[in-house]
Amino acid sequence: MQLTEQQRAEFHEKGFLIFPELFTPAEVEVLRDEIRRLGPVETDHIVRERTGGIRTIFRVHEDDGPTQSAPFRALSRSSRLLAPAMQLLGDDDLYIYHSKVNTKVAIEGTVWLWHQDYGYWYWDGVPAPNLVTSTVLLDEATEQNGCLYIVPGSHKLGRQEPYADEETTSYKQWTIERERLVELLDQLPKPVALAGPPGTVAVFHCNVLHASGHNLSPKNRWQIYVVYNQVANRPNDVENPRPDYVRSVNFEPLRIEDDTALRAPLPVEAAGLR
Repeated sequence: MQLTEQQRAEFHEKGFLIFPELFTPAEVEVLRDEIRRLGPVETDHIVRERTGGIRTIFRVHEDDGPTQSAPFRALSRSSRLLAPAMQLLGDDDLYIYHSKVNTKVAIEGTVWLWHQDYGYWYWDGVPAPNLVTSTVLLDEATEQNGCLYIVPGSHKLGRQEPYADEETTSYKQWTIERERLVELLDQLPKPVALAGPPGTVAVFHCNVLHASGHNLSPKNRWQIYVVYNQVANRPNDVENPRPDYVRSVNFEPLRIEDDTALRAPLPVEAAGLR
């Protein structure tokens, strides 16, 4: 997949790009079957809501570990995700900083507060904000079911100092102080809702301000995130580093691979997430 000069310019201006229906319904269903298979696994790689529903499944891009997945591994190395990341970062030697599936469960799926990803990745020891995130919609995303909102151009302001919110949800979130958020949202362009059909992809800069709301709908809203970092930008050593499933130590440069696994039917071992 080759980006145009116009697309590259748009990314650097707005901080994100959107590609409608880049993956087919059949490919999306293979990925959804993998989430159903992984759902019952008991591991610290899976974060659950206070009510017990799944919030996040980490580290689905590798071929080892409790949440390993051949289809998600193929997705992360597909030319449709990896090639644009290489072009936008201007580097062919990238690795995956982390991957995660957010399963915003019907009714109980809670918010992700306004934040910049590099706000806390900086504390992981990452030297520079040279990372991009590719996210694939695995359900139709709407404002009612808690779609992602992105603030255009917010990456140009640089990193804003975050703080840890450990009260709002079951998972500690890094966010920005309310007064500063109000100031930023008043002066920046109106947030864009990342709404669209399954298979749609968005790529965004690690300093883009983004958030998502509560899932008020009767249906789940699933989404996969793959974060690409330059090998040259790998984290420096820090005291008490976060675990590998959120701060990968596999710095082997990625290469575009065949993505046949995205089209291969897989048995569904557990249907509890349907």
